[in-house]
Amino acid sequence: MRIGILGLGRIGAFHAETLSGLDAVTSLVVADPFAPAVEAAVERFGAEVARSPEALLAAGVDGVVVAAATDTHPALILAAVRAGLPVFCEKPVARTMAEGTEVLKAVADSGVPVQIGYNRRFDAGFAAARDAVRSGELGPLHTVRSTTLDPAPPPAAYVAASGGIFRDCAVHDFDVIRWVTGREVSEVYAAGGNRGAAYIRQAGDADTTGAVLTLDDGTLAVVSNSRHNARGYDVRMELHGFADSLAVGLDDKLPLRSAEPGVSFPSGVPHDFFMDRFAAAYRAELAAFTEVVAGRLPSPCTVADALEAGWIAEACTLSLREHRPVRVAEVRTG
Repeated sequence: MRIGILGLGRIGAFHAETLSGLDAVTSLVVADPFAPAVEAAVERFGAEVARSPEALLAAGVDGVVVAAATDTHPALILAAVRAGLPVFCEKPVARTMAEGTEVLKAVADSGVPVQIGYNRRFDAGFAAARDAVRSGELGPLHTVRSTTLDPAPPPAAYVAASGGIFRDCAVHDFDVIRWVTGREVSEVYAAGGNRGAAYIRQAGDADTTGAVLTLDDGTLAVVSNSRHNARGYDVRMELHGFADSLAVGLDDKLPLRSAEPGVSFPSGVPHDFFMDRFAAAYRAELAAFTEVVAGRLPSPCTVADALEAGWIAEACTLSLREHRPVRVAEVRTG
């Protein structure tokens, strides 16, 4: 099949490389206003070039990957849907939840599948944890802990436009908590601090946050995030039930060191970047998209799924600002 890629920045170029290695993909068609990125895709992957998004949609592609700037996501998703083309779009759906809600309304009855890029759903560890929960082997859950710690903060320009740490970072934790547990979040309480990069504080954001989520069955989920984790990129989940406990991310590349005498675990080179930690998940995610394009699989992460994680992020942002518990229903609109 022919896959079009709109946007060849860091993640778009990474997706191009991944797609070029999938048996189901016979050719790539790319569009990006930055000529050197297009030239690199042509040289590395033999990609065809479209001069505009409109030209790409008319180039006989079977599906479209949207990896352009967040502000362009709604228009590009809707253009692909109007063209009848299955679309994969990196999160978030839109810059604001109001825009995201409009996208949901527009695609709801289109019959065209839209997949949003939450890669942890395709990580082997998180998938095994979901199976353990759904099979009942952990018993009823009482506590979930989810962690995303970045090795260094993103650039100031990114922070200024990201919408905040809950919307651009913790939202991955929120999505995977919903996906693994099968539960919805009813209430949040968030706190945050700034002891690192000054430009994060100046942007009105926090560089380190914690949030307690109450799920709809009473399970507590504790989410920890930071822009500053000197040892590496740390993504983990713990699931504690009345029958057993399970951890995701407890491997030899875990970026922690033990203080216990004689303990050498973990002894591997720590994960240092999300593309390292989730390389296999990204491949599985895009392989799933080819199945969506072929009509053999429904979207494994719909616009509605993505918006649910977004509402949790909105509630946490409000909770941090007002120093109080916030029910998700309070922020939900549309």
